Amino acid sequence: MTLEAGDTFGRYELVSWLGRGGMAETWRAQLVGAAGITKPVLIKKVLPEYATDEAFISMFISEARISATLSHGNVAQVFDFGQVEDEYFLAMEFVDGKPLDKVLKRALKAGLGALPIPVAVFIAMEMCRGLHYAHTRTDGSGKPLRIVHRDISPDNVLVSYEGQVKIVDFGIAKAQLQRGFKTEPGVVKGKYLFFSPEQARGEEVDARTDVWATGIVLYELLCAKLPVEGPPHTVMMKIAHGQIPAPTELRPDLPKALNDLVMKALAADRKRRFESSHAFGDALAEFLHAHYPRFSSLSLANLLRVLFRSDLTHEGRELSVPGDFRDEAKRWGVPALTKLLDAPPPEQVQTRRLVRAVAKPPATETTQPDAAPTVPARPSRKALYGASAAGGLAVVGASLWFLMDARSPAPVTPPPPVAQRVAVEVPEPKTVVAEAPAPKAEPPAPGPVEEPEAVAAALAEHLEEPAPARPAPSTRKPSARTVRATQRVQAEEPVPIPVAEEPAPPTVVAASAVQEPPPAVVEAAPAPRKGVLGLLDSKRQEVQQKVSSLVKTKQQQFSGLLQSKDYDAALEAANDCAENNPDMPECYLMLGVVHAKLNHPRESTRHYETFLLLAPKDHPRRAKVAELLAGGDVAN
Repeated sequence: MTLEAGDTFGRYELVSWLGRGGMAETWRAQLVGAAGITKPVLIKKVLPEYATDEAFISMFISEARISATLSHGNVAQVFDFGQVEDEYFLAMEFVDGKPLDKVLKRALKAGLGALPIPVAVFIAMEMCRGLHYAHTRTDGSGKPLRIVHRDISPDNVLVSYEGQVKIVDFGIAKAQLQRGFKTEPGVVKGKYLFFSPEQARGEEVDARTDVWATGIVLYELLCAKLPVEGPPHTVMMKIAHGQIPAPTELRPDLPKALNDLVMKALAADRKRRFESSHAFGDALAEFLHAHYPRFSSLSLANLLRVLFRSDLTHEGRELSVPGDFRDEAKRWGVPALTKLLDAPPPEQVQTRRLVRAVAKPPATETTQPDAAPTVPARPSRKALYGASAAGGLAVVGASLWFLMDARSPAPVTPPPPVAQRVAVEVPEPKTVVAEAPAPKAEPPAPGPVEEPEAVAAALAEHLEEPAPARPAPSTRKPSARTVRATQRVQAEEPVPIPVAEEPAPPTVVAASAVQEPPPAVVEAAPAPRKGVLGLLDSKRQEVQQKVSSLVKTKQQQFSGLLQSKDYDAALEAANDCAENNPDMPECYLMLGVVHAKLNHPRESTRHYETFLLLAPKDHPRRAKVAELLAGGDVAN
């Protein structure tokens, strides 16, 4: 069954496709009730390769029945499970937040190194509460159900923007791991890193296996690294023999009391571990309240909102963070977090760019020299120098915003040659032919960052046109655009009498006495500017190079995944690009392409529209994307 957003799946209406895991395809959906009442849910639809496995489906149904009985604040509740046209699914609680593995990844990218100590301890403590509830569940007659998760890892723990910690996939992990581990080891790739010693030895497991896995998760949150890494046989051998380095070996600043708690949870002999998740959770709570008495779920919520502030802004959401959170975070001893809190919010950055674009002087504004007060001319750079001397760094900062944007279509006025400035300053007006046409020396506006050939080809295939051929770097002539721009400007309008900030026309006699005027087409690069403008030029070029390198790297990776038809990985790469570069149009172009490949027209259309909002008017793909959206044929 091919599904897309807006379709009806049983009693549920699909809202958006979220991803694909090792066992199921995940959708955000809503249950539509009477009087238009809706309830957000998460649909996990079993993949087709599992749906045909009778043994797996039988175990899946059995375990899903048990999971549906769990109701705890630290467990994502299962509302429904069943079958729709030979496809099995679970409908579970929708948690408005992020998986723990993405929280850790974002903290690393933000420069935190790892999660702050109280945050990591609080998350592990909440996990223990949910696990103990499941471990001690009984049936109607009081008989223990002996529920063991068996697959505790950061991707099975969700953290909400309200500070809640919830474990997902109870019971289903047993069905997946038993089927996968015995017949297809590749299915559980990566999960062996969280196996307990008894799991690694193939022995029967109990609740203390989940204690071990929780200890591994806490270890990774504190150290940003797993205690044992490598191929499965190496990892399982070290785990089975208890060869686990202490967390303080990777993070010496950890308190000894916390180090001892982690090592007790990771004891190779399960008899030496905490006897239950409840005991482990109590020990963590005692440490947390002794060292960080003010920490609560609201502290976790505030940190999550800060880390994913750009994501929330892009979604049009605003979740407040109280001002006193900065004081609390400062006591955690993480300087990078304080710096992150002091950074301007994304709204201010976007507003600053809009102000920069509006503040650009209009083309009709004139500044004339004293010798020719009645002849219109372009704005003078003297104003910039004067304002810089009078206003200091404020004007220089504004100029830096104006010049550093690699994708801005605004033209940059070239530096005035010394010879031309001398010619203008000589008071001999009769030697100047004012009516003589002269070419403008302005180079064309910098265009968008070029796309790699593979990405252009992928989008061109989607748009049903051949990909544009690109010459090799060695055959490019940098002066070609200058020639075309010069010829076009010559044909459109005459040039007024030159002023200090623009090159003089070739007919200026005084200039010829100092230096012969350059020809209309100059192959050599213009002379670099000096002083503040020269510094700004170099900064702008540096930013252009970095942005170009980043975009090309992302798009080349994305193109390789598209060519291998690994659309799930391509979607993850595109989402990662958009998360970390919310103002880069190429990221949303990639999202539009991969959603079209996955036959998700609504998502594809939304990302294409975002691309059009961000892309400059001269972007090479803008016209085709606009044509595609106008035709309403995104999914083809």
